[in-house]
Amino acid sequence: MSSTHELSKMRSDELTPDLFEKLDRDDVRVDTVSRASLTAWQDIRMRLTSNKLAMFGFFLIIVMVLLAIFMPFIWPFDHYTNNLTNTNKPPDAKHWFGTDDLGRDMFERVWMGARISLFVGVAAALIDLVIGIIYGGIMGYYGGKIDEVMNRFAEILYSIPYLLVVILLLVVMEPSLTTIIIAMSITGWVNMAWIVRGQVMQLKNQEYALASKALGAGEMRIIFRHLIPNAMGPILVTLTLTIPNAIFTEAFLSFLGLGVQSPVASWGTMINDGVGGLFYYPWRLFFPAIFLSIVIFAFNVFGDGLRDAFDPKLRK
Repeated sequence: MSSTHELSKMRSDELTPDLFEKLDRDDVRVDTVSRASLTAWQDIRMRLTSNKLAMFGFFLIIVMVLLAIFMPFIWPFDHYTNNLTNTNKPPDAKHWFGTDDLGRDMFERVWMGARISLFVGVAAALIDLVIGIIYGGIMGYYGGKIDEVMNRFAEILYSIPYLLVVILLLVVMEPSLTTIIIAMSITGWVNMAWIVRGQVMQLKNQEYALASKALGAGEMRIIFRHLIPNAMGPILVTLTLTIPNAIFTEAFLSFLGLGVQSPVASWGTMINDGVGGLFYYPWRLFFPAIFLSIVIFAFNVFGDGLRDAFDPKLRK
């Protein structure tokens, strides 16, 4: 059979049947697919699981959560009970992390502090998620004057120093876990709202959103049924990176005496108690500080891996 290039130069009246030959079915070349077709979420999961550092962070998060939930139930010591005959004992087979200045078991208190920190981190992140999605979705979809007014209000809140908000709340409320969460909720949602706003502004003119509007769908349905689900990538990344920031903030405020109050165990209060005996009883500071660092590290590397997995520029 003549080559395709030669056949292309011939006129139609020059093409005769003897120039062609019939091929058997087994001889026909077909294009082969190099790999199975993947959906967007399958591709994201594959790239996330291939990131070893991100998966190591995810493994640390799971381990810390499970230990924080179950360890206080199975450990034989009570983190509230004082034992003045057993104060400042170094780590041993009985007290794995030693005891504090009131004879309380540090191992038990570290995991109770993990409960507080993880609860605050997740609660603050979920509140930021809900308020940020609603506020940012409305800003991005309507635009114009509505977007301008709402955006200026968000900028005013963002400019208020966070510590000032906490101090003002303490004037009318006692230092507690509830106060911390409320203080975080007042200004913490602004970043999430701006992320959602930017995504919605990019997506609202896409064909599927315009088609849904043409078919008579309401504005709220378009925002929460079509636009927000398609913006979940950046939203999830922001949510994941919000949690370690909230955990650190809780520990910082508790360290200053503005958060969780003793005898409730918190990594911040434990670090504050351990500073005074740093050179004599270093384990009192070391263990809560190292676990706080591990949790923040785990969430940050997992959030970075999640961001890379959602980044379309890194897709192959």
